[in-house]
Formats: sequence, C-alpha cells, structure tokens
Amino acid sequence: MAKLSLRARFWVLTAAAVLVSSVTFSLGQWQLSRAAQKQNLQFAMAEQGNQSILKAQDLVDPKLVMDAVHRRATLKGIWRAEHTVFLDNRQMNKKPGFIVITPLALDGTGQIILVQRGWAPRNFVNRAALPEIQTPVGPVTVRGRIAPPPPKLFEFKGAESGRIRQNIDVAVFSREIALPLMDVSMVQTGPANEGLLREWAEPNVGLDKHYGYAFQWFGLFALVVGLYFWFQVINPWRVKRKTIPNV
Repeated sequence: MAKLSLRARFWVLTAAAVLVSSVTFSLGQWQLSRAAQKQNLQFAMAEQGNQSILKAQDLVDPKLVMDAVHRRATLKGIWRAEHTVFLDNRQMNKKPGFIVITPLALDGTGQIILVQRGWAPRNFVNRAALPEIQTPVGPVTVRGRIAPPPPKLFEFKGAESGRIRQNIDVAVFSREIALPLMDVSMVQTGPANEGLLREWAEPNVGLDKHYGYAFQWFGLFALVVGLYFWFQVINPWRVKRKTIPNV
C-alpha cells in the first residue's frame, strides 16, 4: 500500500506539474504574441508619422478622419477660446499640471477640432486658479499631429464639468458647447510659447509591459519544471544512491 501511495503521489504531482507548466508556458507565449502585435502597431504609427503633412481639407471626409491618426498636420483656423478647458492631474516631465484644450474652427471646412495645445503648471496654493496662458485672436496656423481624444483618468463625481475637469468626452462636450466637434483631436507640437510646454512623451503602446509579463510567466514555468525534476527525479535518485550499500 505504501508503494501504491507513493506511486499515486508521483503521478498526481506529475499531472499538476504538467498542467501548471503548460498554462504558464502558454501564457508566456500569448504575451509574446501580444508584444508582436504592439510592435506592429508601433511600426504603423511611425509609418503614419512619416507620411505627407495633412491640411484641413484632408479631414473633410469623416470616413477618412480615423485613418489620419498619428499623421502630421498643419491646420489653419480660429481659436474658440471661450471653450478652453484644463484637464487636471496631467504630467509633463514628471510634474503635475494641466493639459490645455481649445477648439479650433478650421478655415474653409466648417469643422472644429479639439487641440491639445500644451501643458501648464498647477497652482497648489489656490487650486481654483487657472494658469496664465495666451490665446491669439484671429487666424492662426497650428502644427502638430492628429491623435485620439485625450486618455481618460479616474474621476470623482463633479469633476467632469467646468473649466477645470478631469476628462473630456468629445460627444458630450460637443453637446455642451453646441459645436460640431471632430472625433479626433490634434496634439500641438513645437517650442514652448503662450505659457505652454509641449514636451510630449512618445505614444506608448505598452510593449514593455507585455515583455515583462512574458518574462514572469516563463520564469514561473522554469520554476515549476525545475522544482518538479529536483523533488521527483534528482532528489529521489540521490537518496536511493545513498541507501545502496557499497560493494
């Protein structure tokens, strides 16, 4: 019975080791495949950035607007400064502050696009105070790249309205200000001016995250396999060898 019990224990542990090692190896492979997808996305974004510079007329067709994301653009229009909002808790160079967003009415198209104009520091003494920025009056030329709307952060109730807000939903904001906003935004690039910094971080597709997860899963796979062979094969062999009398 003791032999049968040890044999049963051996096969139970073997089955468990096979199951866990199979799952962890598969998860590691899946993370590598996700990393490959993100790598292709990164290449596609870089390729978009190398294409010709867009004008306002190139954004007239709504069906083509999403294809313009990550492409460079030079847009002419007039700021709708009365609808400027300040997105709170946004960082640049690891400093908290605001991302300033102002609608830009494009010349000759009747369209309006939200422009992420840059970053401004927050007043931590008076949290209701707005940073001093300058918004030119009259026609302007804005250079940057077409981008998705600003990413959303966790927000508390009541932080979704007013000049200072946590996030901006394009459809909701469009109804709020009664202006037809495009589904994309523009990230303004160039040197600091108008009280704003524009040292934007490169778009992050999360490639390192998937490599990190893959390393963890493969590490767990190696640990399970190593422990199995040590306790089920190597250590029993060492014990058995010690118990065999020398001839």
